[in-house]
Amino acid sequence: MSRIIAILLAISAFTLPATGSRAAELVMFERAGCVWCARFDAEIAPIYGKTEEGQIAPLRRVDLNGPLPADLAGIDPGAFTPTFVVVKEGREIGRIRGYPGDAFFFGLLDRILAGTGSGPERS
Repeated sequence: MSRIIAILLAISAFTLPATGSRAAELVMFERAGCVWCARFDAEIAPIYGKTEEGQIAPLRRVDLNGPLPADLAGIDPGAFTPTFVVVKEGREIGRIRGYPGDAFFFGLLDRILAGTGSGPERS
């Protein structure tokens, strides 16, 4: 019996850290007809998942014309689209209001991700 308990404790010790903390995600609040959202889709979206930032904070899209997902209830989507919000463990870490263009997007995002303690490695 004590052997089974020891095994269960060992298993939980290895699984709890992995499930106890949720990774960061980049939530993009958007609406249909948003010109800047379309520009982001053309310039950044095709490569985002392949970038280090995309690995640290995967992109999640939320349509503001629909209901806000329950896990984002405490996050204010803002009035402007697109609005990008880095969320970690259910809390907002930082945001980018609007799409600043491909020349500035990753620099702004890297500053926010540095606040999560898991920002991209830069040489």
